[in-house]
Amino acid sequence: MKQTVVLYPSAGVGHVVPMAELAKVFLGHGFDVTMVIFPLPFKSSALGASQVEQIAAANPSISFHVLPAIAAPDFAGSGKHPFLLMLQMLRQYNDELERFLRSIVPRQRLHSLVIDMFCVDAVEVAAKLGVPAYTFVPSGASPLAVFAQLPALLAGRQTGLKELGDTPLEFLGVPPVPASHLIAEMLVHPEEEMCKTMASIFERGMDTRGVLVNTFESLESRAVQALRDPRCVPGKVLPPIYCVGPLVGNGARDGESTERHECLAWLDARPERSVVFLSFGSMGTFSEEQLKEIATGLDKSGQRFLWVVRMPANIDDPKRLLEKECELDLDALLPEGFLERTKDRGLVVKSWAPQVDVLNHPATGAFVTHCGWNSMVEGIMAGVPMLCWPLYAEQKMNKIFMTEDMGIGVEMEGYMTGFIKAEEVEAKIRMMESDEGTELMTRVVARKKEAEAALEVGGSSYAAFVRFLSDVENLGEQLARSAMDV
Repeated sequence: MKQTVVLYPSAGVGHVVPMAELAKVFLGHGFDVTMVIFPLPFKSSALGASQVEQIAAANPSISFHVLPAIAAPDFAGSGKHPFLLMLQMLRQYNDELERFLRSIVPRQRLHSLVIDMFCVDAVEVAAKLGVPAYTFVPSGASPLAVFAQLPALLAGRQTGLKELGDTPLEFLGVPPVPASHLIAEMLVHPEEEMCKTMASIFERGMDTRGVLVNTFESLESRAVQALRDPRCVPGKVLPPIYCVGPLVGNGARDGESTERHECLAWLDARPERSVVFLSFGSMGTFSEEQLKEIATGLDKSGQRFLWVVRMPANIDDPKRLLEKECELDLDALLPEGFLERTKDRGLVVKSWAPQVDVLNHPATGAFVTHCGWNSMVEGIMAGVPMLCWPLYAEQKMNKIFMTEDMGIGVEMEGYMTGFIKAEEVEAKIRMMESDEGTELMTRVVARKKEAEAALEVGGSSYAAFVRFLSDVENLGEQLARSAMDV
């Protein structure tokens, strides 16, 4: 009997995309896979509603089950943070999730439920049905090690971590992290709802049968060892950690698009490793002033570039997540004459480009990135050095890991002020042609080879996934025996 794995991602491109890649790994091992999607009550460009449809269309071997819509919270009118409302909605979807899981009969067909780290309330459903539940972390072991240790750090505090400023905090398994570089929602007073909620998620996410992480062991060996160390969270035995990444698609080869994007034809005409690619994720936005400053830096650098520009917005305004992106007027947004002056060596693309294809194109030589985990592992798999411009979520921590631990990136100075000057953009882009840039390229290419080796049969990530399947099988036998004893 062929078994079915149910994957349950939370909203957002950064969560759905790597889970779809995880689905392909399960398919490769002979399982049926169903991704359960909860419908968003609004069309959001940032949360990638349309991209979920594209992923489904490009992956006919994966079943997609959209839960029946329920009455949603008032996202637009509420004073609450949209993230808190999203979690509230996820809790309310538990009944529909249970109904769907019960429809998979006989029960033995249901192999496991793999939940996104933000879908922790679904663990209750799995426990009720006797289904093994596992957490999937779309980011890496280093941020996970910090997340695991944060609740204990907050538990004894009477004030928020924000007051510590840039004071370095010591966490097992990672370089010192300035307090200012933690997730912004964790810097407020520990009793505030957002902070308490995030701490609870981090704790409960480690209460499943095991954690699948989108990384490979040699990239983050210190952090992986820390997560297996009893000292990581004193008094708590953490579940097994399975490093099964990097989970990265093959772009056009995965059938993501039937038509080749215009920017790839543009890259075809450029020399090898000559183009700097600037892209800041599905939620990465800048002010008009910062966009003009980037343009000035690119103009003065004299280098070839491919730049993905999104509608200007305040990165700190959570309500921007609810909005659908409007049509961009590049001439109005960018400095006068910029597009004309740079037309022979630069291309500006509105809102989106096929990132995996661009990174893997021979003409791409550097990547200015927001340090989102998916983008980072895509950069590694393409062997492209990175210039780090973190914006939100855990990206400031990722920047530390990328520059200090992994050696795959260099920081863009000024990111903590919220504004990077044109001179810095120009200088860092020019740096890529120096000896420092060559050394960075060498390190990234070495990491690419490590990643490829990890994914091969017998490699560390392949072995970790086989071990995970074995552990689920053994657990299933135990659960079956327990059920017979009752």
